[in-house]
Amino acid sequence: DFLFFWGAVFLVTTTLVAFLKKENEELIPAKEETKGITDTYRLLFSIIKMPAVLTFCLLILTSKIGFSAADAVTGLKLVEEGVPKEHLALLAVPMVPLQIILPLIISKYTAGPQPLNTFYKAMPYRLLLGLEFAFLVWWAPKVKHEGGFPVYYYAVVVLSYALHQITLYSMYVAIMAFNAKVSDPLIGGTYMTLLNTVSNLGGNWPSTVALWLVDPLTVKECAGAQGHTCATAAATEV
Repeated sequence: DFLFFWGAVFLVTTTLVAFLKKENEELIPAKEETKGITDTYRLLFSIIKMPAVLTFCLLILTSKIGFSAADAVTGLKLVEEGVPKEHLALLAVPMVPLQIILPLIISKYTAGPQPLNTFYKAMPYRLLLGLEFAFLVWWAPKVKHEGGFPVYYYAVVVLSYALHQITLYSMYVAIMAFNAKVSDPLIGGTYMTLLNTVSNLGGNWPSTVALWLVDPLTVKECAGAQGHTCATAAATEV
């Protein structure tokens, strides 16, 4: 109901803006980026053909493959192991002030001539935290008892998530700073949008693939049903 309500509000307001809001034809800026949609896509195509941009896009599209499983699947696996969803949601609350403060701190290190250095330095730590998340999932059934999970387990989860947020925001702020730095000021909006879109896509497609691979890569055993591997949904149902 919540999502439906705000989805409806979003559609209505953006539709009203599209039909009721008109461009100011009298005050055309001296250095207008583009004159229309066709020009914009021509400009984007000319940007992406540049060797440096093409190489950068290829790197940014593949740089987050190593984090995809940890980022997308950890929460789901913790719930599968018995950690209540409402507890995981509560653990996200302490992350909010951290998420507000981190960009302010990290921006000091990405304001220099080489903002991607922060990106590179954070990457190995984020990869190691992927192993830490795997350990948390493995550890969950070991410490679970009738009353749920002990406080120290939640403390380790919160600490792990906090460290993960530091590495995540270090990479995020660094890539945004780099995109802003290399974008041509005359076509800054178009240039920035292209690089940020590629950056977002580089984080989304590996997570989608990771979620899709969960079932095929999960080893399952059937109790009391010899000859069944439970490898498929149909076998599990049987």
